[in-house]
Amino acid sequence: MKPDTSPPSPSSPLIDGPERSALRSAVAALAKRHGSDGGTTDALWAEAGKLGYLGVNLPEEYGGGGGGIAELSIVLEELGAAGCPLLMLVVSPAICGTVIARFGTDEQKRAWLPGLADGSRKMAFGITEPDAGSNSHRITTTARRAPGGGWLLTGRKVFISGVDIADATLIVGRTEDARTGRLKPCLFIVERGTPGFSYRHIPMELAAAEKQFEVVLDDVALPAEALVGDEDAGLLQLFAGLNPERIMTAAFALGMGRHALAKAVEYARARQVWKEPIGAHQAVAHPLAQAHIELELARLMMAKAAHLYDAGDDAGAGEAANMAKYAAAEAAVKAVDQAVHTLGGNGLTAEYGLAKLITAARVARIAPVSREMILNFVSHQTLGLPKSY
Repeated sequence: MKPDTSPPSPSSPLIDGPERSALRSAVAALAKRHGSDGGTTDALWAEAGKLGYLGVNLPEEYGGGGGGIAELSIVLEELGAAGCPLLMLVVSPAICGTVIARFGTDEQKRAWLPGLADGSRKMAFGITEPDAGSNSHRITTTARRAPGGGWLLTGRKVFISGVDIADATLIVGRTEDARTGRLKPCLFIVERGTPGFSYRHIPMELAAAEKQFEVVLDDVALPAEALVGDEDAGLLQLFAGLNPERIMTAAFALGMGRHALAKAVEYARARQVWKEPIGAHQAVAHPLAQAHIELELARLMMAKAAHLYDAGDDAGAGEAANMAKYAAAEAAVKAVDQAVHTLGGNGLTAEYGLAKLITAARVARIAPVSREMILNFVSHQTLGLPKSY
């Protein structure tokens, strides 16, 4: 067996502290045991749940670890750095678990949080629509009052991750304001198998264990208790899930970038064409050093975003989470590209597993929000420049 020459997990007292450093090391050890499990994540998900890593951000009284998004982002980053990221971590405990923990009824918390924490239950998240894209104000999935006090939900969603393995999907719909007649966003728990709820696989040129789906909601009858939180809270509840999503996407990208960089560094140390390994040449070494620096800078921004969110500063977290997602996506794309280039032809072989990351790395630039929309957010909200739309 070849010695492990990959860079150590970049634990820093400034970011982690003793408890988070221990969590990082423990998750890295778990991930190293699993590695890439041949396209399935079931065994890793089950063990991570058993060890308490899937629910580190959820309340202790419901079986979670009592931590925050900072801890959960560490879990995802370390899994990704070992080549086995769990995309459903972004969706199930980070988005759905957070929203239910913050705004759900006691009954909803008891029904869902323990299972989300130990991994025995999963939830998908449905917001994107065919004609809405980045403009959430154009969401047309509509919930209307049904006789008897329930709801009838109608609409379509696309690019919804893991619907086939989720016990329920947290759907972003809109209800009519009785006072103004205008539609306002609301969140509903729709369990799999509910009549009128169907889904279709969307084939993707993407190597990932979790699949993407189109979801159709055809007059789905829901009980009144399917509504999460206050019907009038609107965007507050929605962004309670979207900010963690951006932070976790940053963690996903950082893990991927670190994984690619580690492979390139190991190769550059060992590959010898002339007298010295190719890593001795600055044309090879400097781009790898630059990729490492940019990943580390993005990690700092992600840590800031997680800190602000966990401290309850939703406005500050919104800005920082967008910046972290942007920085991490850019750093990951560059790290993957440089890793492939470092290996030359070997970078495109199945043996080294880097070529598949070329497509995967771009996902972080596109989802859950494009880098252009983040630049819009920063230019408008941070710099105070006028809107163009």
